[in-house]
Formats: sequence, structure tokens, C-alpha cells
Amino acid sequence: MELRHFRCFAAVAENLHFSRAAEQLGISPPALTKQIQEIERVLEVRLFLRTKRSVSLTSAGEVFWEEVRRTLEQAAHAEDVARRAGRGEIGRIEIGYVASASYSGLLQAEVARFRKAYPQVSINLAEAAMDTLPLMVSNGNLDLAFVRPPIAIPADAVMSTLLHEKFVAALPELSPLARLPSLRPADMAGQLFVLPEQASGTIEVGRRGRFSPRTHQNAGGLVAVITLVSLGQGVAIVPASVVDRIRMPGVVFREIAGKEIPSEIAIVSRRHEKSPVVRAFIRQTKPAKQ
Repeated sequence: MELRHFRCFAAVAENLHFSRAAEQLGISPPALTKQIQEIERVLEVRLFLRTKRSVSLTSAGEVFWEEVRRTLEQAAHAEDVARRAGRGEIGRIEIGYVASASYSGLLQAEVARFRKAYPQVSINLAEAAMDTLPLMVSNGNLDLAFVRPPIAIPADAVMSTLLHEKFVAALPELSPLARLPSLRPADMAGQLFVLPEQASGTIEVGRRGRFSPRTHQNAGGLVAVITLVSLGQGVAIVPASVVDRIRMPGVVFREIAGKEIPSEIAIVSRRHEKSPVVRAFIRQTKPAKQ
């Protein structure tokens, strides 16, 4: 049997009148009668008692009616779910992020905004090493990733900048450089640099100061980087958003003189994304004003 059979049975069971049921369905009474007869033939049971004056359900028909109601309700629910999924209103998104992307508040704001607009979408978030995130998007382990460019991405991925900020210097509080209100890149020549995951700021400071930075171990996350700075292990070039987010004894932050050294947050997605819900998240994100 098909859903059309269930709908025909339901119309007759609701109206207990073949002509009215046929009109409701937009078919002729003989066509409706044929549909009911097909159901009874398949089930090998009589569902209706029909006289010239009345139509009533048999005991088997009453039991069948309860099941048909549930079936049609579930079918309607399935249709509704499919339509909403097609519009990106329900589903699931896997988002990866580099820890430093959360300090600006951008990640939180975008997720909160999407959850408000699409409350039935499940969003799972996971922190990961930045150089692994684009490949995880490409191979389907993640749908989206928040990263800090520059970073290499696979050919089947795209990257869009969402926020622009700048790099600043993090210094041990007892460093002689901490006495300066701001630092020229050349002032940091000879310093040992603690490298965060995004080393572009450090590289640019060295280029502008005309020196090759001596680097400490790659500490990874910004909390680890700032911790090493607080312990006097070196200086670090970090995004400005950490100034208000990471408060740690023994560390001071200073502006870098001259033209700002840009730091960005971007979102990585698949070039030909098929998921409506993921496309909805991508549409929501807006490039930062420059």
C-alpha cells in the first residue's frame, strides 16, 4: 500500500461519507471506492460497513484507523523535517577553531547569532591545531573552521576573512623594553621570541626591524605563549584581542610603532558545500569593515 491509500481511507473514516470524502480528496466517488477496495483486498479484511444511508467503520477498520492516523502524522512530520532541512533550518554543523580565534569574541558572536536564527540546528565545536583545520574541513571531519591567516588551504576549500585586528608585543614585566610606551620593530632585535601558532606577526616584526628573529619553541596556544612570556622566556607578537582576554602576572603589552601589522580571523569552508545548514552559516558571516 501507498500513502495515497492511507489518505483515501482517512478521508472516508473522517467523513463517514464517500461523496464528501471524494470531494475533499479531489477525486470521483467511484475512484475513491476503488482505492478502498484495493486496501481491503490487500489486507483481506473489510474496513467499512456501507449501506444506502450510512457508512461506518468495522472493528478492524477502527483499529486500522488508529494506525493510519499515526502513519499520516509521521509522514507529515517527515515531509516537514525534509523541507526544513532543505532550507537549512535543522541539521548539524561541526566547527573547528584555533583557540586564538575565540579571544576576539567573533566565534562566540557568530555561533550565538546562528543559534538564535536556527535553534534546531546542533552545533558542535572543537579546538584543534591550526595547521590541521583546513584539511579537516576538506576531508569532511569538520564543516567549517575559524583560523588566523595566512595559512595554506586545500584546493577544494575557500577562506573568507571575517575580522581585522593588529598584532601587539607581549613582554615580561621586568624587561627593559617594558619601560617604553611603544616599541619599534628594531627595538626587539636580539630578543628571543616565543612563537604562537600564527607566526606571521613575528616574521613581519623581524622584516621591518631588519633582523632575523631568534625563536623559542612553538608554544602553540596563546595561553601557553603568554605563560612563557610571564616566566621571562622571551617576548611574543600576539593579536591585540588577547590584551583584554588574557590577564597574567608578569606580562605587559605594548603597541608596535609604525604601520599596523595586521592580524585576521577567517572562516574556512568547502568550495562546493552541499549542506543547506552549513551554507546558511556561511551566508550569515559578514566580512569585517576595513
